[in-house]
Amino acid sequence: MTSTGFTEDDLRALAGPRSFERGLGYREAVEALEVDGDRFTAVVHGTDSYEVVLEPGEDGEVWGECDCPYGAEGHFCKHCVAVGLAVLQRRGELAGLRADGAARAEHLESWLSSHSRDDLLALVRELIDSDRDLRRRLELRAASAGADPGQLRARITDLLSIGRFSRYGYVEYAEARAYAGQVGEAVAAINALTGKGRGDQAIVLAREAIRLLGQACEQVDDSDGHLGAVAAELGAAHLAACRAAPPDPGETAEWLVGHLLGDLNHLPDIDVHDYRDVLGASGRARARELAQQAWRRKPTGWAEKDLLQELLKAEGDIDALVAVHAADLAPSGWTHLVIAQELDAVGREADALDWAERGLRAARGEHHVDDRLLDYVTGRYVAAGRLGDATSVRRDRFEAARTLAAYQHLRAAARAAGTWDADRATALDLLRTDAEDGHRGGRYSAGPVLIDVLIDDEDYDTAWHAAPRLAGPRQHLTLADRTRDTRPADALPVYLRAIEPMKKTTGDATYHRMAELLRHARACHRALGSEAEFTTYLAALRADQKRKPKLMKILTENGL
Repeated sequence: MTSTGFTEDDLRALAGPRSFERGLGYREAVEALEVDGDRFTAVVHGTDSYEVVLEPGEDGEVWGECDCPYGAEGHFCKHCVAVGLAVLQRRGELAGLRADGAARAEHLESWLSSHSRDDLLALVRELIDSDRDLRRRLELRAASAGADPGQLRARITDLLSIGRFSRYGYVEYAEARAYAGQVGEAVAAINALTGKGRGDQAIVLAREAIRLLGQACEQVDDSDGHLGAVAAELGAAHLAACRAAPPDPGETAEWLVGHLLGDLNHLPDIDVHDYRDVLGASGRARARELAQQAWRRKPTGWAEKDLLQELLKAEGDIDALVAVHAADLAPSGWTHLVIAQELDAVGREADALDWAERGLRAARGEHHVDDRLLDYVTGRYVAAGRLGDATSVRRDRFEAARTLAAYQHLRAAARAAGTWDADRATALDLLRTDAEDGHRGGRYSAGPVLIDVLIDDEDYDTAWHAAPRLAGPRQHLTLADRTRDTRPADALPVYLRAIEPMKKTTGDATYHRMAELLRHARACHRALGSEAEFTTYLAALRADQKRKPKLMKILTENGL
């Protein structure tokens, strides 16, 4: 890292190759470079003259702002690149430029101090007549200093309005940062009120600002998160005001619950736990009462349920929390697992296992049972030395849903319990029945689970025996790949069959896969002592596919 806070590689990464290359040609167009601490400003002359601001961050990050059309959309443009390159080129001069900037600031301060109050007022009036943003900021400060809350509320409402930034009722990406900055002015005014001992007014204004921001956020492209960041500051401002001038606990609980369950709760993201000290015991009880009422009115509502669960968890009322979960149990057993985990967290392991076991019983026969519930129960059984019970759970699951994963879990549990030989025989009998039924009904275009488990068990002889009637193309290829060194005569026709349809298709992926299969076929021929047959086959394939030059090139690269 250089003394500038960034490198040429950082600029290239931020701008992308196209803008970086174009920025190289603008290095000589950079003028009026000024340095204020770590902040660099300059003018770049192009189609027009554009003002650029660069501010280095951490780890090579650079915030760049340019008023050119591309930069106004939030991009790190060629003009930002040009200024960054100029800074790097003049790094030896930066200390002097910083000193010049400090001297100018000192001179300005001296000049301002030399003028009378009336002169300065005239200057400010002249500036606010030509700068609307400055006027608005000063009006807000004036309203904050006054005693008229209605006037300040009107200014806050104006700042939260998207009007001056929106096109067709929507704030696009390029304007989102400026809108967030305007909202930030409202947040600063609310914090200023709190700092002046007017926290009660700050609370009212913060809640109004939160309501207005909730309405506006759906109409802003906040891809870079500027509005989300200032919304978090607004939430913090409301909390700070509540702590500085504690409001009525019951009324605060009503506002919090109303906000969290309302339609405009997207921004800011308020955490009810942060208000624990503000609410006190009576406020927390009121919040719980309101959340329970909302949940009873809408028991399937996620927001209502989540809020009530959070409040109950914070109060440590585990039985009430379990009751809320138990009112809507998922058929997969997932909710039973959540209850078990909550009980585990407070040291009630026996109750936790009981709920998990209930979940397994309730889900018996279901095609989908949450794997985490199965893992939890069997893990508890294994830890307690109940290996037979763990195997029984896995056996029941395999019988209900005969998948490769269920078979693997059964195998691990039964091996630990010493019952794998018997369990494997039973499992394979079930899979053979499924395979035969599926074969007759034409249901297994990809091949039955039987072939997959035989391969997974490395029982390749049995798998090859069943493959001609039952295995799908993928399973045949897997078998061939696993056994071509030991069963080349079985593997060879699999590879040749897989190559045939590829002759009719094109594309690099197809060509590379064809070359791979040809290499495998050649290995089989070599093992069988019939390499001459492969040479003849390859020559015929090349002749047939000669109009595919890319394929010919890939075959040559693979020694084919």
